[in-house]
Amino acid sequence: MNERYLKRLQVRPGMKVRLGEYNTGWAQNDALKEAGKEAVKERAMEILEENRAQLASAQELLWASNTYAVLIILQGMDTAGKDGTIKHVMSGVNPQGCKVQSFRVPTEEELDHTFLWRYWKALPNRGEIGIFNRSYYEDVLVVKVHPERLVNLPPGKRGKKFWNARYEDINAFERHLIRNGTVILKFYLHISKDEQKKRLLERLQDREKLWKFSLSDLEERKFWDIYQEVYEDALTMTSTEMAPWYIIPADHKWVARTLIAEIITTKIRSLDLAYPTLSGESMAQLKEARRHLEEEEEE
Repeated sequence: MNERYLKRLQVRPGMKVRLGEYNTGWAQNDALKEAGKEAVKERAMEILEENRAQLASAQELLWASNTYAVLIILQGMDTAGKDGTIKHVMSGVNPQGCKVQSFRVPTEEELDHTFLWRYWKALPNRGEIGIFNRSYYEDVLVVKVHPERLVNLPPGKRGKKFWNARYEDINAFERHLIRNGTVILKFYLHISKDEQKKRLLERLQDREKLWKFSLSDLEERKFWDIYQEVYEDALTMTSTEMAPWYIIPADHKWVARTLIAEIITTKIRSLDLAYPTLSGESMAQLKEARRHLEEEEEE
């Protein structure tokens, strides 16, 4: 996939994000428009399949080398496709080396700690890929839209200074993780309001999808414009050289899945990982073990 195109999805540190300037569809440039939707989709599906195979191989090497952990963060509005992305992108990965964590409303115990505490406990070990389906960014998104949910905190104003401090905490947290061997890949799944409406209606019209529908989704939709603003702030303030955000067009699920798979695979392969090397003594022991097995077969 074109590296320049992937770079365009990356939020440059210090750049003010305006989500209205990012296309949510498949036709991201003139070349793609000229190729046509079906041709682009067909090629995207081929790339996705290639990346799934490469990701399975890269994950095995990540696990064997036991040097880095990979943390994948998925954020987006309701129905943006986070669950489907996990299912389709990670389908070939060994479950032993991959864990998915979703975060619900904080418990009383979690509220009695700092906002990062519950996420710290869920981080991937070295050699693992960890996926946060929503993350600590909810604590500068949902609670910024609904400040009444900020509880068990010392009294004080919840203005710009408060939120900037939280962005600083997140950036410091991520710097610490990266310095200690965690690769962080952050994806914002960018869908349009019309596409969200379409997906919500699909859930209501399909008996097998009714379980996925929540009345709270409709309530949160009323705050669409405010959410766009708080996402812009979060993306602007927390996209760094070490852990940049990628704004992924997500109106078409095959686009989002292909792009995310490509970025994850490329990043893991760039780590220059290697299988562990064995000492001369270990090699001699393995050679002896092989000899015993071969002699056993001859008997």
